[in-house]
Amino acid sequence: MTDHSLSIHAHGLVRVAAATPAASAGDVAANAASILDLAQRAHAEGADLVVYPELCLTSYAIDDLHLQEALLDRVEAELAKLVAATANLKPVLLVGAALRRNGRLYNTAVVIARGRILGVVPKSYLPNYREYYEKRWFAPGIGLTGLQITLHGTEVPFGPDLIFAATDLPDFIFHVEICEDYWAPIPPSSLGALAGALILTNLSASNIVVGKERERDLYGASQSARATAAYVYSAAGAGESTTDLAWDGQAMIHELGYQLAKSARFDHEPELIYADIDVARIRQHRMRFGTFNDAAQAHGHPETQFRRVTFAHQPDFADIGLKRIVARFPFVPADPALLDADCYEVFNIQVEGLAKRIQATKAKHLVIGISGGLDSTHALIVAAKACERIGLPHSAILGYTLPGFATGEATKANAWALMQALDVQGAEIDIRPAATQMLKDMDHPYSRGEPLYDVTFENVQAGLRTDYLFRLANQHDGFVIGTGDLSELALGWCTYGVGDQMSHYAVNAGVPKTLIQYLIRWAVKTGQFSGETNRILTDILGTEISPELVPADADGAIQSTQGRIGPYELHDFFLHYTVRHGLAPSKIAFLAWHAWRDAAAGEWPIDFPADGRNSYDMETITKWLEVFLYRFFEISQFKRSAIPNGPKVSAAASLSPRGDWRAPSDGIAGLWLDELRGI
Repeated sequence: MTDHSLSIHAHGLVRVAAATPAASAGDVAANAASILDLAQRAHAEGADLVVYPELCLTSYAIDDLHLQEALLDRVEAELAKLVAATANLKPVLLVGAALRRNGRLYNTAVVIARGRILGVVPKSYLPNYREYYEKRWFAPGIGLTGLQITLHGTEVPFGPDLIFAATDLPDFIFHVEICEDYWAPIPPSSLGALAGALILTNLSASNIVVGKERERDLYGASQSARATAAYVYSAAGAGESTTDLAWDGQAMIHELGYQLAKSARFDHEPELIYADIDVARIRQHRMRFGTFNDAAQAHGHPETQFRRVTFAHQPDFADIGLKRIVARFPFVPADPALLDADCYEVFNIQVEGLAKRIQATKAKHLVIGISGGLDSTHALIVAAKACERIGLPHSAILGYTLPGFATGEATKANAWALMQALDVQGAEIDIRPAATQMLKDMDHPYSRGEPLYDVTFENVQAGLRTDYLFRLANQHDGFVIGTGDLSELALGWCTYGVGDQMSHYAVNAGVPKTLIQYLIRWAVKTGQFSGETNRILTDILGTEISPELVPADADGAIQSTQGRIGPYELHDFFLHYTVRHGLAPSKIAFLAWHAWRDAAAGEWPIDFPADGRNSYDMETITKWLEVFLYRFFEISQFKRSAIPNGPKVSAAASLSPRGDWRAPSDGIAGLWLDELRGI
């Protein structure tokens, strides 16, 4: 990839920073020097936006000194120097300062970019309770619209009705609020978001008391989620007066409810934290989230009430790395506690979905084909737990092994051992005689002794297995439980109609391949079944992913799904960002490269085997992404358009046309492939 294609700016990301400068009790010159020092450091790190604390130029905890002319004159003088010093700096700075206008004093955020002031935003809500006395000194900014302020001989926009947008970096659009605004029932940033801002910022002083760190974090996460935005917050730190209050310097960056970065607290050293905000993803999310647009309409379309201040940001599209954690496994959290919680929810969603279907059909039996692989194993333990939940014995499950021309003895043995450990009714039907007869009837070369293992050879076996299961369900007053998973549906790696694409209830259809092994591990760890069952489940976890339809080669190597269509760990990554976020293929490749290029970097899910920790270069990622795009967009949708019922388990993906994903069955992949190739 070129430097341009490795630039965060080429892929809709913006680098933000939250600054905690050295504070003082009214030493404006020292404050300005610390602000500039951090601005220069942020420039060197490629930051686009730096958010400082409230009144960081003036100092916050100076009480009646706010009304001293000497101090206010010095604030304006130091502000002029600071603005001039930013002429050659990349980042936009949001600096807190007390400024005079029309006989009033305002607590403001000054927006500075490349040697000029873009605008000044006054604080809307002034706290005047408990330890706060801001109305003693400041006027509120509420209702001040369409106004200007004169600073250093130049008029600039003034008011809470401002949002700021770069003309040369799409989606770099931000709103500014100050401290208490964040605590209001309807923060000004909510309207700023509805007006189009994708990054919400807060310059805060916010003294620290017990529990307030958690409160701020909650508000940052909540506001970024509710407003469908990023939220950048910076509170005052060491150096502010501690006459009656103390300061911890908490800074945080959230995006869509998730914390991307946080600062140290109670640190006497100035600090900058960074995160690369995916503003394009936020915009994409809003496009999908119709309620966001309804809210804008309900509030009189705030974009008609805000002034948009534009500026040339002049990004150079250099490769400055990526300051953002990109999970290798979007469906498998690396945090053990989150993984445990997700597995609990997924397993129980599946169990509840199947239990309801059993009750609704009044079936006497559940029919399932057991191969000894991961998917059918997981479907079987879900079925066993569903039976327990509604008071049916495990013997209501009819499990069948259906060995074909390439069935391995180890997987078949595991299938039998698992059925016996769970006390399900097990049986075996060898499909080879029927398959041989069908191939003979078709005059397939294999029936004449030729070693032709084509798609017909494979699907004769897959179709017969499904045919047997459906007829067995008829015979035993039952229904067929599907075992195919979300990843297979995405790639179309299933046989349509009379094949593994079809069942009466597709219990695994919402579960990606990369998560299934963790669901089985979770069942073992939490003691869902007996010790013997757990032992067998652990053995099955080491099984090679294979359809076992083609005999082993001369070296004894069995048919490998991933060897043919690519690693599921990459395909699940591609699936997440394609379906959940609608990202362009070039951006998906960019993110995958950062996630997978170094096996030693970043976090892996708990218990992930060391010898399975792969890395992929850009060439490999692009190769398999092309396979994914072709299979997903061009040759597989007809299978998804006709999939049976099954529960949605993840907000990240559902491929049912009755769920998240609707697409034409006769679509083409060319557009996506062209974008990836830069055509």
